[in-house]
Amino acid sequence: MSIKIGIIGATGYTGVELLRLLAQHPDAEVIAVTSRSAAKTALSDYFPSLRGTYNHLIFQPPEQASLNQCDVVFFATPNGIAMQEAPPLLAQGIKIIDLSADYRIKDVALWQQWYPFTHTSPEWIAKAVYGLSELNRTAIAQAQLIANPGCYPTCISLPLLPLLQHHCLADNQLLIADCKSGVSGAGRKANTGNLFAECSDNFKAYGISGHRHLPEIRQTLNLLQPQIGNNLIFVPHLTPLIRGMHATMYVQTKDGHNPYQLIADYYRNSPFIDVMPAGSTPETRSVRGANLCRISVQPAPQNNTWIILSVIDNLVKGAAGQAVQNMNIMFGLEETSGLKLTPLLP
Repeated sequence: MSIKIGIIGATGYTGVELLRLLAQHPDAEVIAVTSRSAAKTALSDYFPSLRGTYNHLIFQPPEQASLNQCDVVFFATPNGIAMQEAPPLLAQGIKIIDLSADYRIKDVALWQQWYPFTHTSPEWIAKAVYGLSELNRTAIAQAQLIANPGCYPTCISLPLLPLLQHHCLADNQLLIADCKSGVSGAGRKANTGNLFAECSDNFKAYGISGHRHLPEIRQTLNLLQPQIGNNLIFVPHLTPLIRGMHATMYVQTKDGHNPYQLIADYYRNSPFIDVMPAGSTPETRSVRGANLCRISVQPAPQNNTWIILSVIDNLVKGAAGQAVQNMNIMFGLEETSGLKLTPLLP
């Protein structure tokens, strides 16, 4: 099978990560890359790391690219673009995987509270499948439009899915997610806060009053265990890393459930989830460049609280890798196709 692929907004970090992953995919053929700012520039000139891999591709404005010849189009664009440009492609029967937030939140009014736009294609929100691969494999396989999850929601939700499926989180206790992300999570754009001199040798919290991934995380939690997401406290931090995301979650269970055994059993046959031995501590560098989520579960000393640790590469399992994983599921391919990547060390 040869899947013809277009990437809209391919000049960002998730765009180049998609290109890196698809370059080694046995069934992928990238035929179109778009960018208005880099139009008419050769892809291999813009990204020297891709020299010799995509020498035939030139950035084009979306309206001039051969998107109508694609089987699937990835939107690696800022929020607010896919909701305008995806519907004409969907009308032609083309599959869409959107890496922005445009179709993630089912409640349109709630989405508009967190994003500064009026949604222009709300009719497609109901049809979109939330692309958390390990949760929605069956629906993803039948979908035309995938809303690829955000990086924080992926890192937080994956360890909690087995507990939510069993409704075993304590109903009236706070659920705390203390999270850290590398600078690439902010995207490839000019921003004073992302400058080397600002980020290096520094550590800070942000979005304490409300991060836009909060309603997305709560939506998943509440879907599986009603109202539990309302107990969530989510605090993100910026760390002096390029890649990497770490979530430390503090949870309490009911009826004596052991989170470790539930999580280990749930993910026994999941190729991209590594439930580590008791007492282990996952590191962000242990997943760098790979489509992996490593999870550790430990009891808090002298307490009925469990500490769950989760790490991903925010650009791979938190974005482009999960998008390719979803593409594999959509087209009936092996889920691991093109994604059998060993993490980079050092």
